[in-house]
Amino acid sequence: MSEQVLRDGNVLKRSHTRTIAQTAMLGAVAGILMNFEFPLPFLAPSFYQLDFSEIPVLIGSFAMGPFAGVMVELVKILVHLVTRGTSTGGVGDFANFLFGCAYIVPAGVIYRFHHQKSRAHAVAGMAVGTCLTTVLACFMNVFVLLPMYGRLFNMPVQAFIEMGTAVHASVHSLLGFAALIIVPFNLFKYTLTSVIVFFIYKRIRVILRGD
Repeated sequence: MSEQVLRDGNVLKRSHTRTIAQTAMLGAVAGILMNFEFPLPFLAPSFYQLDFSEIPVLIGSFAMGPFAGVMVELVKILVHLVTRGTSTGGVGDFANFLFGCAYIVPAGVIYRFHHQKSRAHAVAGMAVGTCLTTVLACFMNVFVLLPMYGRLFNMPVQAFIEMGTAVHASVHSLLGFAALIIVPFNLFKYTLTSVIVFFIYKRIRVILRGD
């Protein structure tokens, strides 16, 4: 019995060590990918940038669970801050962490906690995560992030509305900004991330923790 307990303890310890190593690895990759961001001028003002850093984070959430996904997200932000710094007074980094978690946690929960994990569960999880993140992004941008950013950089809220109008002529208020800028941008960003993960996850899973 004592030998069995010892073996079980060693297996658990190796599994824990492997999870930590994979979390650090995926977080580092995500942090580097976050540095390669670019605007989508046909969808949103240039201060909204697209990057592919959520791909490793979502893979981690699928492979190791939603809590591990949150840790990967945190490592990603820390790596980005160390390698690139912040140009938004931390507002953009906070938003990126918050929205990333809103995306990967429901996706990881729906996928991981089904006895028979399938692509259907993965798709359902990513769809829920995409919708939740889009709704949260609208609320947070309108009521928290844009006003906070404006105070930090002495920019009136009207300046953001005018930037939105330059992209979409029908934007005349913050609510219009949310509906015509934030919603399309986030749907595009997280749908694209979901499609990429859908096609690559099965291949990458073999070098991570199997299901």
